[in-house]
Amino acid sequence: MQIPVIKELVEQYDVAQLTDAEEALLEELPLPIKVEGKDDGEVLTHILAAIWIIERMESNDLPFAKALREYTSKVRVSISG
Repeated sequence: MQIPVIKELVEQYDVAQLTDAEEALLEELPLPIKVEGKDDGEVLTHILAAIWIIERMESNDLPFAKALREYTSKVRVSISG
């Protein structure tokens, strides 16, 4: 997971565009947007993280940094637990 890639996705795309990219990836089609990642798993991680963060920012009126901290905390808990 590369935070700069997630930040770039949050800044450049909306949830609909990211969802389209997610669906294209799952269907093994060319992505409609550029998403960096060493493999499809990392690309999917970046897309899903960006979607989660945007939705969190919008629903809770949070800045990117706070929504990102909540996301990384959520990931740490799921990995450790």
